[in-house]
Amino acid sequence: MTRPLVLADAPTARDVLTFAGRAATAGADGVRLQAADGVLALSAAALAPQGLFDQTPTILAMRIVRTDPELSCDLVVERLGETDEPAQLSLPDTALSPAWAGIAPPRGGWQHAGDLTAQLIAERAQWGISAVAHGSPDGAGEEAVRALRARIWGEPDEDLLGLPRGVAFAAHAFGFIAGAEQVRVTASGRWTRLAFQRGHVLSRGPAVVGLTAVRSTGPASPDQD
Repeated sequence: MTRPLVLADAPTARDVLTFAGRAATAGADGVRLQAADGVLALSAAALAPQGLFDQTPTILAMRIVRTDPELSCDLVVERLGETDEPAQLSLPDTALSPAWAGIAPPRGGWQHAGDLTAQLIAERAQWGISAVAHGSPDGAGEEAVRALRARIWGEPDEDLLGLPRGVAFAAHAFGFIAGAEQVRVTASGRWTRLAFQRGHVLSRGPAVVGLTAVRSTGPASPDQD
């Protein structure tokens, strides 16, 4: 019998179920559970490429909650269920192995890269949702819709510090936007993180905000290494 997921209390268990439910609604391929030292990190891919030529960016939603201090795990599950114990959730018998789970954000090296308002992020999310809806004609095939979503959500948005517009989608889909809030943006390597009071959105891309401009390609001058 699979060991249950033991949380700090009943409200925390409901919080975890809500996150898992939002992940399923957003079309995420499972929820990753990483627990150690009484802390459980929940993460799910709001957006992720489905193939070699898929241009969809990898954008994760993450929420941190308290759990049983003795619990230690790192697995991706398709679903979570309620049990007779309000502070415990049931786990499926088997785990998943989605490609996005093998790409972990860095633990350190995060530097401040800017700030955004929650209202602006919500506006960009609504714009993207409308663009996807109006750009998908009746009878459009799955590949056409996926390509449209990749273009809309993967496009760098100047209003979002040049980040892919999908960060706004993730924040909206996982319920991280609530009221007036200043959202701190930090960067580490290829990753950028938006820190909301309700959770975090992490985007992996070829570049991060806050860096100096990349010089044009060509032979290096003699005084360059």
